[in-house]
Amino acid sequence: MKLAGVGIWSSQLRYGDFVESAEAAAELEELGYSALWIPDVGGKVFDAVENLLHATERVVVATGILNLWMHEPADVARSYHECVAEYGDRLILGIGVSHAPLVDAGEPGRYKKPLAATQAYLDALDATEQPVPVQARVLAALGPKMLHLSATRANGSHPYLVTPAFTAQARAALGDGPLLLPEQTAILTTDADEARAIGTEWLRNYLLLPNYANNLLRSGFAREDLDSVSDRLFDAMIVWGDEETILRRVHEHVEAGADHVCLQVLDSDPQTYPREQWRRIAAALKQ
Repeated sequence: MKLAGVGIWSSQLRYGDFVESAEAAAELEELGYSALWIPDVGGKVFDAVENLLHATERVVVATGILNLWMHEPADVARSYHECVAEYGDRLILGIGVSHAPLVDAGEPGRYKKPLAATQAYLDALDATEQPVPVQARVLAALGPKMLHLSATRANGSHPYLVTPAFTAQARAALGDGPLLLPEQTAILTTDADEARAIGTEWLRNYLLLPNYANNLLRSGFAREDLDSVSDRLFDAMIVWGDEETILRRVHEHVEAGADHVCLQVLDSDPQTYPREQWRRIAAALKQ
């Protein structure tokens, strides 16, 4: 499966009211977004996937990411094929190891050897009666070994919380063939104080997760950038401004080698579907 253009990454589409999520998904498809990405920290993720597929006709639905510690491979393969049989070939499984603090919260010590765990999970998917096709899966990858696995055992990578500079590094690691589908967080405001009021605590929570923190340290940020959520770090991770500013960052990812960019739009109320912002960005994309 190929994927291009701009998509929407949204926790509301995953965890919000199913009726409202379906209505939002149908509108996002009509607005021209090419994919809808939803997170997963366990639970009935395929119920949410099917809700979005049922509400739409063309748009790709993708998990970003399906937490491999929380779903049995046989169940995933069965659910994948049921969705494809019902709604066509427009489901991408983004698969990943998540983060030790989240995985170990319910079972201390469960999170270990993430690369080997991912390899074993892919082996198990391949061994099911109806395997998930390699072309239908991408991996959450930040480090070089996981990026290599994304190129050899999947159809590419879905990196989260990254810069265009990282996208360029990932493209070099993946080579020309595999998909590169980075997430980019955005806040549609030209007021710096408002942007930081919306985004600082959101970003701080992610910086507590070692995988993201270590990747940012490898990328040239200092520990004090992370500890203080410095303006330098904030502006690198979250693009804020008008529609033109947001789309400029999207184009930076594309110029760096991204096939598709999924925008996560933050609002002052994290429970609210930012539908007006989605509409304004979609209108700008069509200009």
